[in-house]
Amino acid sequence: MIRLAQIGVGYWGKNILRNFASLDGVELAWVCDSREQVQETVKERYRTVQTTGNVEDIWSDDSVDAVVVAINAASHASLASQALAAGKHVFVEKPLTLDVRDGEKLVAQARAADRILMVGHLLKYHPAYLWMKEQIDAGALGDVRYLYSTRVNLGRVRTDENALWSLAPHDFSVMLMLLGEEPARVSATGHAYLQSDIEDVVFVTVSFPSGRIGHIHVSWLDPHKVRQLTVVGTKKMAVLDDVSATEKVRIFDHGVDTTTTQGQAPYGSYAEALTYRQGDISIPAIAMTEPLRKECAAFVEAISTGNPPPSDGADGLAVVKLLAAAQESLEHQGRPVELT
Repeated sequence: MIRLAQIGVGYWGKNILRNFASLDGVELAWVCDSREQVQETVKERYRTVQTTGNVEDIWSDDSVDAVVVAINAASHASLASQALAAGKHVFVEKPLTLDVRDGEKLVAQARAADRILMVGHLLKYHPAYLWMKEQIDAGALGDVRYLYSTRVNLGRVRTDENALWSLAPHDFSVMLMLLGEEPARVSATGHAYLQSDIEDVVFVTVSFPSGRIGHIHVSWLDPHKVRQLTVVGTKKMAVLDDVSATEKVRIFDHGVDTTTTQGQAPYGSYAEALTYRQGDISIPAIAMTEPLRKECAAFVEAISTGNPPPSDGADGLAVVKLLAAAQESLEHQGRPVELT
């Protein structure tokens, strides 16, 4: 039985709490939140849990095995470090930290303490995205040429982080998972319309050594709710629409083929050698389960086995490095930033 404590029960934190509380092998020991009303609500739903507004109560309880940090991103580094110092395994909501050096320190601290450090990169546990990863690895789409994702909505407007840090961690983690390649450079542009110095809309382009590119559009100032990923390969193309209730993925047998003779086009111009292929559209049957439940279960499994989860500290740090580079580019009007 893993005794677990959670810090923060806000908009997303209450969903995390619900999933951990329902898992076999988990005992919800503590919930820490500075708001007394939240504490009362938690007590009403989870009768045996202890509530507090002071994290020291959790650090001093030696029976607590693991801590979930689901509070504002600015507090992630400090609270995760304190939890590791107290000998606890740690699950941190995305992003891992707001600073690369803080992320590096956390990863090193977890390794030295032999504790699990996991980040809430939810889409790495989403059945549709995992299915897409399997198809790419199996070569079903051919060689991936490029991909792009859109994550926009009207709200929730944040006051402590911009749209890049709030929304793009999901898309960066998926991009790295699908392509399996270290990025070379990143550029980003955006604008703050509602609040000074807090960008509401951001466009990011990531370049890879292989020549592939990834593009991300994030915004909380948009008329539509869109959660979409498009992957273009040499054989086929795929679109993942996470807003769709049933048909999450569509595979398009579309493409452009070239016919050449010893490297030379056999026609009067290269354009005449292009063959546009408009094939079938298929909709695979993908068994859906709640990604957050799979994510929480992965943390419990990692603690039980000692094996790192898919979104471990190193994975979280890789995303923070991308975010930091994109932020630097954003502050310099889109100037490309090299990643080393």
